[in-house]
Amino acid sequence: MPEKHNMPEGAIPCLDKGFVRLVDSMGGDEAIVQAARVSYGKGTSKVSQDRGLIRYLMRHRHTTPFEMVEFKFHAKMPIFVARQWVRHRTANINEYSLRYSEARDEFYYPDPEHIQFQSALNKQGRAGKVPKKLTDKVMKYFREISERSFEMYQELNDAGLAKELIRAILPVNLYTEWYWKNDLHNLLHFIGLRSDLHAQYEIRVYSDAMAESVKKVAPFAWEAYQDYVVDGMRFSRAEQNLLETRLPERVIDDIVEDVAYQITATLHNNKPRKDGELYELYQKQGGSDVESDFQLKWDSGEIELGNVRELKEFREKLTKMKK
Repeated sequence: MPEKHNMPEGAIPCLDKGFVRLVDSMGGDEAIVQAARVSYGKGTSKVSQDRGLIRYLMRHRHTTPFEMVEFKFHAKMPIFVARQWVRHRTANINEYSLRYSEARDEFYYPDPEHIQFQSALNKQGRAGKVPKKLTDKVMKYFREISERSFEMYQELNDAGLAKELIRAILPVNLYTEWYWKNDLHNLLHFIGLRSDLHAQYEIRVYSDAMAESVKKVAPFAWEAYQDYVVDGMRFSRAEQNLLETRLPERVIDDIVEDVAYQITATLHNNKPRKDGELYELYQKQGGSDVESDFQLKWDSGEIELGNVRELKEFREKLTKMKK
């Protein structure tokens, strides 16, 4: 864990000497809905309507409104992490330059638990517990190469050699810093890739830290991203064909029936109906149970609420799957 006295105020510690801190942000959930409703300005919509619109935009992959929200981070990370990070070519970056400034004696030393063998299944990953004797050797080599390279760098720097050249002898576990500004759409894409369990541990730590800022600045957008992208599921044409061919119509009908109950319960929750109006409302949503069966299920109190627009879209998809 980084030493606290080296931490800027509000920074989230990352690895042994690094951090991420949110320097500034522009907009939030309200900026997303304002952009989506550009013809009407901010308007007088309810918070629940804002949430529903954001979920609709995320579900249908309307990404432009999410680009209206921006985040500016100050981050300190090992150079090899920065080189992965910069692969996301959608940000504005200003990095600490070793052409003009002297290198600092700050190197990343991995925790022993994160020293593992090369994965046999993933060419980019690691797996398997390493014996302590070998772990100790790795730590020794990390320190030796870091300390010796910095001694040589200092020697050449003191001799007046050009910094832009002698920086090349420093290893990529040297810490660097930068300011990194990006919009929410591309930041979510970054987090989706770099917080994934398949991502390298060292960059995952930074991605998880940045995610904390997104949760606070745009909570509805974060929730929608988790529901529709991270935990959601999309089917290819071939996969859809298999479902349409193999899934019995009776199963589809059962699911459509459940959806009718959920839509009815949600509409009733949003705008309460009289008892005598509920069965008619249920029938309008495509429900096919007789009134006595409807009343039994309704009285059970086990019907989940949802998003009406989303549930209706799901019902349409199910209906299309019936041959």
